[in-house]
Amino acid sequence: MRGEHAVRDVERLSPWRLRVVILTLLGAAFLGAIDHTIVSTALSTIAGELGAVEQLSWIVVSYTMSAAVLLPVLGRLGDRWGVRRIFVTGLVIFVTASLLCGFAQSLPQLVAARVIQGSGAAAMQLMSQTIIAFVAPPQQRAKYLSIVGAAFPVAIVVGPVLGGLITENWGWPWIFWINVPLGALAVLGAWAFIPQISGDRTVRIDPLSVLLFMVSSVSLILLITWWGESVWQPQVGVAAVVVLLAGGAWILRERRLEHRLIPLSVLTERGVVLAAILAAVMGIGFFSVVAYVPTYIQMAFLVPPTMSGLVPIATVFGMLVTSLATGWLVGRTGRYRRYPLIGTAIASMGLLAMALIPPSTSLAAPMVAMALVGIGTGCFMNIIVAVAQSAVPAREVGASTAVVNLVRQVCAAAGGGFVGSMIGSGVVSLLPDRLVEAGLTPAQLAGASEADQAMIAYAYDEVLSTVFFALAGVYALGVVTAALLPRDALAATENMTTRDSTKESDSRI
Repeated sequence: MRGEHAVRDVERLSPWRLRVVILTLLGAAFLGAIDHTIVSTALSTIAGELGAVEQLSWIVVSYTMSAAVLLPVLGRLGDRWGVRRIFVTGLVIFVTASLLCGFAQSLPQLVAARVIQGSGAAAMQLMSQTIIAFVAPPQQRAKYLSIVGAAFPVAIVVGPVLGGLITENWGWPWIFWINVPLGALAVLGAWAFIPQISGDRTVRIDPLSVLLFMVSSVSLILLITWWGESVWQPQVGVAAVVVLLAGGAWILRERRLEHRLIPLSVLTERGVVLAAILAAVMGIGFFSVVAYVPTYIQMAFLVPPTMSGLVPIATVFGMLVTSLATGWLVGRTGRYRRYPLIGTAIASMGLLAMALIPPSTSLAAPMVAMALVGIGTGCFMNIIVAVAQSAVPAREVGASTAVVNLVRQVCAAAGGGFVGSMIGSGVVSLLPDRLVEAGLTPAQLAGASEADQAMIAYAYDEVLSTVFFALAGVYALGVVTAALLPRDALAATENMTTRDSTKESDSRI
């Protein structure tokens, strides 16, 4: 692969120091991931105390939106100024914003602090993956990426439970304040143990290109969010116009620049393009639907919320196991192509099974089916990052890593908005007005007559079966994409930097 000859050689880290570096990156990645999930169980409490129940979704949207739109910018900043510097800066921003979140006295204050916090989390997430590209040889990157990537599935399970316990016992501000001591430890660990990796000062960042990209990206996310809330609102049209104008202006601006925000050379590399397509498959096929599965289980299978939680747990557990296992296997042999191929096929079969399982079966059936989706997704979720990194020279590692993450997050947001809108409108269209007006909640369902329960279960099963069929097709396209991945093995030797352009020292930022 191209990156195996174009990148430099960081002085080999001792095994214990490398382990401490990976532990520091894992801790930072976990902080960023759990702060997205820990808020879920506290949303109603936060919105109620701040008097903003109708706008509670912005507590989440503000965080994910800033994290998504800044990824390419952060990637290029890492390429220019050095990945450790951006990583530590992101940590400091995240800790400071967490402190501000806890002191917020109104929704606008909290949303503003969450925007800042999301930008810090994006830097932590992206630079964690990029640093691995510099401290680990290509063959070992998938293994270490899977370890750091384990933060996300663990956060999905632990976050809501931890958020509920903290909110009930200490109050909701502490779900943010708890980040302060943990983040400070991560800053100290990064400062002391992560090697100083210099950037390439020849990389230029055009402010106008950054501004146009951010405006178009934010408008796109807002467009999707508003479209999911209602079929038509005036702001939907405004957002659509801004997306077209700002997006078009950004593309024209980028074509005139020598140093692009997303380098053209990155987008012409086969490994990066195919990795980005697989990231899109994961964003649309997995992240867009996993949040709706518990509701589907509650309403179609007529089980209480606590029991429905077993299905996402099975999904996440399958993802965690295969992510770690495939990372370890690639680390031993360097051979990776088989895992995305097998994984996309398994996930497609799991979603197809979800589409065919009748609601009359036991809960074990959807648990097994969604476990297959998690197992299949885990087979390639971190490997594709290693493939993208190995396809480019060192000066573009940050950009290639950012592209994969950006595509996944944007597709997850777009897919989630579309799926949510499809579920809402589809279910309502299949039910009589009296049931819709009574409220389609698990509590309402429990007290309904058997005939009404059957009607509601049918509506949810009918709509979600169509969704699962479509997403099984998305993963089937992933099988084709995986088959086109380069056959090259990830190299076993360290090659991330030329000695004259990277410094491995104990100097501090």
